[in-house]
Amino acid sequence: MVFQYLKNSANKNPYIFVSFVVAAIGPVLVVAVPPFRKAQGYVSPARLPESYPLPQRARSPPAGYED
Repeated sequence: MVFQYLKNSANKNPYIFVSFVVAAIGPVLVVAVPPFRKAQGYVSPARLPESYPLPQRARSPPAGYED
């Protein structure tokens, strides 16, 4: 019954059928792709720095219109 409905909807409304197929494959890829990439030797890139390193000296606040 389910397969007959899928076959019928694939013939009558293929755009809706394909959208459901793509939506069903998405969660499977989330689980399957990371182990596959690791098995292929993929190494994650280094993280980007999140802050600028401050100098190790006394900081003088700007006075007036200095930048």
